[in-house]
Amino acid sequence: MILSKLNQRLLNILVIIAIALMWVLLDAHVAIAQESTVNYTYSEIREQDFSHKDLAGGVFAAADARGSSFEGSDVSNSILTKGIFINTNLKDSNFTSSLMDRVSFENSDLTNAIFKDAVATSTIFEGATITGADFTDAILDRYQIYLMCQRAEGTNPVTGVETRYSLGCRD
Repeated sequence: MILSKLNQRLLNILVIIAIALMWVLLDAHVAIAQESTVNYTYSEIREQDFSHKDLAGGVFAAADARGSSFEGSDVSNSILTKGIFINTNLKDSNFTSSLMDRVSFENSDLTNAIFKDAVATSTIFEGATITGADFTDAILDRYQIYLMCQRAEGTNPVTGVETRYSLGCRD
């Protein structure tokens, strides 16, 4: 009798473990590595031409991209943390949902660039051309917003959003 109850409990435990395993396996999502993902972490990519490229999901953490061109490129969902993008051509580029913490975009051309839903904390836009850039729902430092509102103008041709409106500038 005692042995029968012990066997029954053991059987119940095994059934519970089997159900839990099946639940985990059926709910699991396959992780597929992207072959096309670029990783330029800590790279010196000065004066490079990345124009009109699909760089979505790329990693440019601590990359030195001074003087490079990313004109018309899709850099959405990318990581640019601590990147140096000084004097860089970023015209018509898409940075939607990218992480740009502590990036320098000083004196860069961001004409018609899209920064929708991007996180750009402690990021510097001093001297950058932002005509037509869309910063809708981007997380930016208040001081950078203040500085950009002093020169913000234009409407983004892709999103149709005015730069001043996307920054929340007061008229």
